[in-house]
Amino acid sequence: MRLATIRTATGNRAVRVDETAAVETGDADVRALLERPDWTAHAAAAAGPSHPLDGLHYAPLVPAPEKIICVGLNYRDHVLEMGNQLPDYPTVFAKFAPALVGAHDDIVLPRASTAIDWEVELTVVIGRSVRHATPEQAEAAIAGYTVLNDVSVRDFQRRTSQFLQGKTFERTTPLGPWLVTPDELPDGGWEVSTVLDGETMQSSSTKELVFSPVDLIVYLSGIVTLNPGDVIATGTPGGVGHARRPARYLTDGAELVTRIAGVGECRNTCRLEAAP
Repeated sequence: MRLATIRTATGNRAVRVDETAAVETGDADVRALLERPDWTAHAAAAAGPSHPLDGLHYAPLVPAPEKIICVGLNYRDHVLEMGNQLPDYPTVFAKFAPALVGAHDDIVLPRASTAIDWEVELTVVIGRSVRHATPEQAEAAIAGYTVLNDVSVRDFQRRTSQFLQGKTFERTTPLGPWLVTPDELPDGGWEVSTVLDGETMQSSSTKELVFSPVDLIVYLSGIVTLNPGDVIATGTPGGVGHARRPARYLTDGAELVTRIAGVGECRNTCRLEAAP
């Protein structure tokens, strides 16, 4: 099953995305849907107003998560290209909801920087509350997967040892287009890629992950309760612009496609922030 949050003339709506149409579930967004204990059956049985697939206006998959948890340095190839050692524990930071945009929205490049980078990330969406999870409980807590582009303002990120200030500029982070439930996905590694203006910049596989989604849920749920609609971005593979020589960054008008095979893709145009 595929689930999305779309924008309509009367506000956001959660939908089940079928082969020929998107069917409203009766919920305001995917977070509200996942907060139902029976969300799977409710979404599968939904028969609300439908929308043609062409022209769907995707909102961020979860417009206002309680938590957006991000993991850095979690692909072996990316750890090595950045000159780091493989971590013993996940590198964890956060974003705030105003950073999020829809899967086809413009990415706003802040005027404060010219060192803005791309990072395609397989992203987990939580479907049931979990605390101190066992691996089995962690797996059962996964509602599904989506795509996040962790657009990173590298000069701000590297001002201190804490990443957050370079990771949560407003309207920089595409999330979507939809959630794909685990039963829809094959076992094994999924291809992960970023294409910038027609040129492939990142190409890897989730087999390169140091900590799997289940590992991350076990670890994070030992720190804080994970709740329905929480988003966990699992890290990016090698090929980021900052690690290139010379470094390469996003510019006004650049076209980005970030894709996880079997899950989906975000297609975004970069636009320079309007002058104050």
